[in-house]
Amino acid sequence: MRSRRDVDGFRVVATVVSAAFAVACLLPFWLVVASSLTSERELVAHGYTLWPREFSLAAYHALLTGPRVGLAYLASVFITVVGTSIALVVTAALAYVIAGRLRWISKPLTGMTYLPMLFSGGLVPFYILVTQYLHLTDTYWSVILPNLVSPFLVFVMVAYFRTLPVDVLDSARIDGASELTILFRIVLPIAKPILATVGLFYALHYWNEWFMALLFISDPDRFPLQLLLQNMIANVDSAQAIQVGSTADVPIFQLRMALVLITIGPIILAYPFVQRYFVRGLTLGATKG
Repeated sequence: MRSRRDVDGFRVVATVVSAAFAVACLLPFWLVVASSLTSERELVAHGYTLWPREFSLAAYHALLTGPRVGLAYLASVFITVVGTSIALVVTAALAYVIAGRLRWISKPLTGMTYLPMLFSGGLVPFYILVTQYLHLTDTYWSVILPNLVSPFLVFVMVAYFRTLPVDVLDSARIDGASELTILFRIVLPIAKPILATVGLFYALHYWNEWFMALLFISDPDRFPLQLLLQNMIANVDSAQAIQVGSTADVPIFQLRMALVLITIGPIILAYPFVQRYFVRGLTLGATKG
């Protein structure tokens, strides 16, 4: 009876603490929702509140009537989808070669992947490389290519690949399959947990990326959502530019909250689809190998 009471007491405490933590995480999100539905006059007079005193959809009307947000949405979707897809292929291929333990190529690639985690060439040489040599100014590739390979995620995937049964790979080689065939037709289909996990990390990074766009994209029609939000926070004129040709005052504070809500929407909707793979892929890739 004592042991059962002790376990029940622990479960009660754990449940209460978890529920309190969940409420603490949801409160900021609800504050954004409530503020986006509160009129600009109330926000200026009383600040942000947990319940809208004067209901207003002016911010969403401003976002939906102007073309700038739609273009930024398309830019963010393109960067996220294309960048994540290419990054997954490159990361998986690099991790597969490193996990193969071939001395003549695995060790050099391991060193080349590990060194960027310790040293950086600096912002000025990187800027000159992208703008003067690669000529990627005002293109989405200036945001995609610099973030194409994450060394940490490469090593996570390497650890996962080393847990795969070697006999299956050897039997495929005996049957005459090439390494590319083994990678795309055997390894990747059974590596869905780690691919979903790494893909989620890449997607989050690309979706939230704004610094590379700030450096290399000057055309306002090519701004991704995060850069548009950053400019709106720093500059009132950027918020007013959303409604092109409008002479009415734009609800700046309310508009910021509405754009934040629209910005995080796709990530919240995408997470449930990869949730069942996320924990399994992260634990296998991080603890084994």
